[in-house]
Amino acid sequence: MTSISLPSPAKLNLFLHITGRRPDGYHELQTLFQLLDFGDNLTFTPNSSGNISLSPQIANLAMADNLIVRAAKLLQQHSGCASGCDILLDKQIPMGGGLGGGSSNAATVLVALNRLWQCGLSEDSLAQLGAQLGADVAVFVRGYSAFAEGIGELLTPVHIPEQWYLVITPNVQVSTAEIFSNPQLTRNSSPIKIRALSGEQYRNDCQAVVEQLYPAVKQALEWIKDYNQPLMTGTGASVFCSFDSQTEAQRAKDLVPKHWNAFIARGVNRSSLHQRLENFFTGASPSG
Repeated sequence: MTSISLPSPAKLNLFLHITGRRPDGYHELQTLFQLLDFGDNLTFTPNSSGNISLSPQIANLAMADNLIVRAAKLLQQHSGCASGCDILLDKQIPMGGGLGGGSSNAATVLVALNRLWQCGLSEDSLAQLGAQLGADVAVFVRGYSAFAEGIGELLTPVHIPEQWYLVITPNVQVSTAEIFSNPQLTRNSSPIKIRALSGEQYRNDCQAVVEQLYPAVKQALEWIKDYNQPLMTGTGASVFCSFDSQTEAQRAKDLVPKHWNAFIARGVNRSSLHQRLENFFTGASPSG
């Protein structure tokens, strides 16, 4: 069968406000998801055996726990599909950085295999399946930058100016569970209305706790603030700031200390995954 390579984009949280805690332990939040034109790449080769394979395997992560494999098997189970797939992962998104790599991988699997296996599930159904794998999966399934509420699954499309970002990831991996269970975490931010969104309000309620527990994140924020107002994305460890041009962003990246991972990316309002799939299935020439 035909193989297809598809992007699995990263995201930034341009802000992250925690507005409450639910009885089930999850947190109510508001955030602004900015999709990026940078990410992983997944190559899919469908097979008729029904088996799901992934290579290379990620160190210290059991195959059964990998969101790529879990997403494929969840789609098989839900749709009754008898097909399988061999999946090749080209990993570019730093792990444990709050950039949504695992969630994006799961979404790319759901969206791609739904088409390749001809399951015929709607976008709403895929988003609901994705919610079983993680709260951030839905935004990648939908494929647009969005204002999010609830636990991150209630999405409203927004148009965000497509700026350039420098993203720095210090050499630490932050545990999301550790941050959300920390007693010092701010959990009572006042909700804001989507029409009142303003960059002046943007902050990350997890940032103070992460800075305290992970000094390397604080160091990265201190370094990057010479260029623009920096923020942490998600629960970290990645931090970012915006630039008006690729040239300015690249100039700053060239000066990033070598012991940190750094990349520049453009914010986009439509996912490169969905654009590539549309081109593939309509026969248009792929772009990017």
